Amino acid sequence: MPGSRKLGRPTDQRRAMLRSMVTYLLEKGRIQTTVTRAKEVRSAAEKMITVGKTNTLHKRRQALAYITKEDVAKKLFDEIAPKYADRAGGYTQIIKIGPRRGDAAEMAILQLVE
Repeated sequence: MPGSRKLGRPTDQRRAMLRSMVTYLLEKGRIQTTVTRAKEVRSAAEKMITVGKTNTLHKRRQALAYITKEDVAKKLFDEIAPKYADRAGGYTQIIKIGPRRGDAAEMAILQLVE
């Protein structure tokens, strides 16, 4: 998935981190992370939900190529995407929750919009 931020990691690690965070967000509905990571994950997650809105074999395979768990991909097509069928984007929201105690990194909660 596209993104301009490097997040202090090599390309392969960054892609793997984003894939796992998107998978976890779709599985649980919300994640707590830094604001910078939340903005990158939001981009990828919104694209996955858009893919999930069209229920074809091709789109299912595209989703499975990115999402790391099969049951989460199934949930995307069966539960999450139909909920946003009449919505044209803006499926997630970022709520800032202040600095992290250890290194004062700005933290945020990224969650799916109800």
